Amino acid sequence: MASEPIKGTASYFPSIEKKYGRSIDAWLLMVRKRLPAKHMELVAILKNEHGMGHGHANALVAHAVQQMRGKPSG
Repeated sequence: MASEPIKGTASYFPSIEKKYGRSIDAWLLMVRKRLPAKHMELVAILKNEHGMGHGHANALVAHAVQQMRGKPSG
């Protein structure tokens, strides 16, 4: 039985881990440590300090914020 394709922010996770060499848990922890910074401030930090692309940075921040609010991502 084929599994459903990954949707939402989590669909970026395999490529983020491969491209930037850290686990998603490590990235999410890094983002959570910067809260309550605003969404776009966190995106800018990931882009400027870690060379992350906008889509990848945005996906991580959105996922971290959704987790903190107790909402499923995607």
